[in-house]
Amino acid sequence: MSVLPHVLESVLQEAAVLSAATGLAYTGAVVTVAGFSVLFRDPQRRRDARTTLMILMRRRGKR
Repeated sequence: MSVLPHVLESVLQEAAVLSAATGLAYTGAVVTVAGFSVLFRDPQRRRDARTTLMILMRRRGKR
């Protein structure tokens, strides 16, 4: 039997786990910044948080 299918399966599983972890970390960052943009009492900090949220949520297609 060839070792290639076993190695390929292992690599794909690890890539899927890494992709899921990255997605969760990005989602956590967006949720945190969105919460700060609503909960901060200082108007300047709220503006800063909203600006950061706009940067995180920017779409690449339109310029």
